[in-house]
Amino acid sequence: MAIIECIPNLSEGRRQDVIDACAQAIRGAGVHLLDVKSDASHNRTVYTFAGDAPAVRAAVLALFAAAVPAIDLRSHSGEHPRLGAVDVTPFVPIEGVTMAECVALAKSVGEEIGRQFGVPVFLYEEAASTPARRNLEDIRRGEFEGLAAKMQQPDWKPDFGPSAPHASAGAAVVGARMPLIAYNINLATNRLDVAKKIASAVRQSSGGLRFVKAMGVELSDKGVVQVSMNLTNFEKTPMFRVFELVKREAARYGVNVLESEIVGLVPAAALTATAAWFLQMEDGFSAEQILENRLRGKA
Repeated sequence: MAIIECIPNLSEGRRQDVIDACAQAIRGAGVHLLDVKSDASHNRTVYTFAGDAPAVRAAVLALFAAAVPAIDLRSHSGEHPRLGAVDVTPFVPIEGVTMAECVALAKSVGEEIGRQFGVPVFLYEEAASTPARRNLEDIRRGEFEGLAAKMQQPDWKPDFGPSAPHASAGAAVVGARMPLIAYNINLATNRLDVAKKIASAVRQSSGGLRFVKAMGVELSDKGVVQVSMNLTNFEKTPMFRVFELVKREAARYGVNVLESEIVGLVPAAALTATAAWFLQMEDGFSAEQILENRLRGKA
């Protein structure tokens, strides 16, 4: 059976009625809604669902139908950068499906979003039409507020949809990629400058760890700051290495790590590797020693 995972990010994390209505729209398409994670400070919700290509396609379009009328970015604020009401929608091959098929799905869905909802669509990652659009942060730079001026530039004509932003829903970024881990570390301080310096030290784009994207944000409701990250290859740059670097960088400023969190779902292998490292397990440790793996025949 072909299984595709989809992880759309919605620019709404405070109004529970909107969050629930969008979740219901996704469920109604016949996919398995695996997780819903909202954050009020970021004003953002991440949905994780899976199914075959037709069901996933229907679920994304149902989500747009529910979200576009309900979210107005002209009055939206939050700590997380955003370009659209449904900000980014990645398709991830899980089982019985190729990356090429996910790219084709991204293009098909993107074209329909532009046609049906009048929302411009930019393709990214493996579906990107140009190298300049491969990285999400490059597409989202300037955010919703700078989108109209950005789209007047010849290099930023959308892949699908109108040549100007949707008045309230902005634009959408749609693509295909391998699995990533959305991993955040909260610091026991309210100094945003510290979080930004640590993010700069950690992320690949400024000389830090490969396969790490990071930014420093303020969590005003908690009175702390956060290093918010995407880990795009946990096998080559594991979670424990990221945690330890953030912890050591924070210590330079006399700051402790308060807690960390995973947004959405995470591969079991990432947690197994992290546990083995922190427990200083010998090299002979294997996932076959995990009881549940043996019982389920997944080792």
